[in-house]
Parts: sequence; structure tokens; C-alpha cells
Amino acid sequence: MYTVLVVDDSPDSLSLINDILEKEGISTLVALEGQQAITIAEQIRPDIILLDAIMPKLDGFETCIRLKQNRQLQHIPVVFMTGLTDTESTLKGLNAGGVDYIVKPVNPDELIARIKIHAGNAQMTSSAQHALDSVGQKLFAVNEAAELLWATPQTHDFLSAIPYADKWFSKQLTPTVSAIIALPAQQDKPQRICYDGGECEVTLVAKRANGDYTFRINSVTEDISGEQRLRSELGLTSRESEVLYWLSNGKTNKEIAQILDIGARTVNKHLEQIFVKLGVENRTTAAGIAIRILAK
Repeated sequence: MYTVLVVDDSPDSLSLINDILEKEGISTLVALEGQQAITIAEQIRPDIILLDAIMPKLDGFETCIRLKQNRQLQHIPVVFMTGLTDTESTLKGLNAGGVDYIVKPVNPDELIARIKIHAGNAQMTSSAQHALDSVGQKLFAVNEAAELLWATPQTHDFLSAIPYADKWFSKQLTPTVSAIIALPAQQDKPQRICYDGGECEVTLVAKRANGDYTFRINSVTEDISGEQRLRSELGLTSRESEVLYWLSNGKTNKEIAQILDIGARTVNKHLEQIFVKLGVENRTTAAGIAIRILAK
């Protein structure tokens, strides 16, 4: 079941919501003000945060903004609890990074339903991101306004290495992404962007039904073959790198032998040496290492 962080400066409200959640078997954490909520979230990482909009010191809107600025917390869905039903306050909460809002006094059935929906969606998204992270590719997602939603660690590392990264992101990357989104005819074509000391290529990978877009970003390097990259990064011989390259492309030993015009036994001998050099025990793991390198 989920862990919910409830943030409200009213002890009575905290007590009421805690009782509702406990009846559903949902674990509850509580905070009386914004900074305390941020500290708790950093330490425990709840599945969802219920956040009062109006609080002394740090209000709910600013608390949400700071939560979303933290790379480790930005994936946690924030649902505002507010007595403010005017459009301006609602938009302010959504613009701060909230995914939804509940009007006080809360309806227990509505509260539980929204927790399950948003926490469940967040968990599925998180699982998908972990899967993408493990692949080792530089991927990121934006909404229709080209605002960053998430990025793999490899993307963060790549962007942080670019000189004046923040300025380049807003002046170069974001407009390029916006242009790709706005022009469907261009969406299947990689777009190149220069930065101080290099050049990168941005490619649209997928568009989701909810309007989010997933992109891949890669630095543009000299035209180096896959075999050369494997040989350089893994310390393999020329023939070993060729065998590993075709292995990573799903070829069997017999097919590799035919492609390289060598005997099947020779392929086996090269694979034995590759396993030793990579410190692995099977072809699947060796192929995985090669795929990660070739995907950079």
C-alpha cells in the first residue's frame, strides 16, 4: 500500500485525514509546515503528498515549487488541499507542479480515489523510468509546452557537462524541442544543436496519448564504427570487437562465423576471451555491455 505525506498547519485537519487514511490501511506521515514537509520527503520519499495551499511561513505553492526543483523528489505527485475554489488559485497550484486539487472539507471517498489514481500512475511512471535508466540512454520527456518532465541520469550528466548549461537549455534546447513538437513533418528527423565545444543531436522517440513527448539526445562525434568503439572502450582486439559487435546485434555464433568468414570454433574462442576481459560469464551479459556502449 502507499505512503502519504499530509501537510497542513491545522492539527484538526491532519487528525481527520490521518483517520481516513488509516481506515484504508494507508501509511501516513504528517507535517505542519512546508520546510518540515520537504525535510521529511527527502528522508522517506512518500508515494504522494497532500499539501495544504495556505500555510504560514512557506505556503503550499512555494513548497511544491521547491519539491519539484529537487531531482530526487520531482516525481512525487502533489495534490493540493484547499478551500480556494477560484480559477486563479487552482491554476497557481497546477503551475507550481501539482497534479490535482481537493476542496476542503475533504470527501473521504474522493480523497482515497485520487490518492490511488495519482500514486498508482506515479509508480508506473517511476518503473518505466527505472527501466529506461538501466538501458543507459540519454532520454528526457517534455509536455506540450516543452517543459521538462523527467530525464534519465545519463541526460542530467550530459547536460551538466555543457558550458553554461542552464542558459543553453533555455536558449537552444527548449526552442528546438518546441519546434519539433510544432512541426509534425519534422518529427522523424534528428535536429542538431551546437554548444560551446561540441554539437548534439535531438531526436523524437515517442509521443504519448496524454501529450507528453520523449526525446533522445546524443553528442555528435566523428563517424566511428561500432567495432572501433567497442575496441577502444573495452580493450578488445580487432577481431574480438567484431565478434562482440555482431553478438550485440543478436547474431548466433554460426551467423557471426559466416559474416566474418571464420570458423565457428574460432568464434567460440574469441567469445571466451571476451568474457574474461569483460568479467562476465555469458553472452547475454556481454551483449548488454556492448549495447550500452553503442547506445551512448
